[in-house]
Amino acid sequence: MGKAKTPSYLNFDVSGYPWKANIDYRTEPGQYRVGKGEQGVLICEPYKSEIGRHWRFKTPEIAKKSSEKIYGMFLDYLKQGEFVGADLARKYLQMGYTRARRYANYKGGIKYNKDLGYSLNERGSGDPEKAQSAAIFYGKYKQAEANPEYAKLKAGWKKMFG
Repeated sequence: MGKAKTPSYLNFDVSGYPWKANIDYRTEPGQYRVGKGEQGVLICEPYKSEIGRHWRFKTPEIAKKSSEKIYGMFLDYLKQGEFVGADLARKYLQMGYTRARRYANYKGGIKYNKDLGYSLNERGSGDPEKAQSAAIFYGKYKQAEANPEYAKLKAGWKKMFG
């Protein structure tokens, strides 16, 4: 078992979280903040419902289909001028990578053992097939990140809104 470190979700301050469940980010895109990593991905509607229903990584075949669908949505959002949707699709691709890696690294995807003071569970005890799923999502995530139109929109958005 690894060194005990309390997971950040235990002391989460919802009042200070810039993404809110009661906002329609399509009609009020100016309320959206890019943030770091995957922040906001599971709360920003209507994109959460549109993209999330396609997010799967159980097997490499499922991950390939899922990541291709979400990457297609990413491109469609860009074509429609919906930066928020594109950014959230990119975040779902990133999250496909990170979550699949978690399941590849830890049995059942459980990183912390709450019964042992939130010590780290044994790394390498997970599902090796999930590593393949993670690699598939990682490729699509990096492809989205490298999209010149997306990069330009993201830089402008962060400058204007944060």
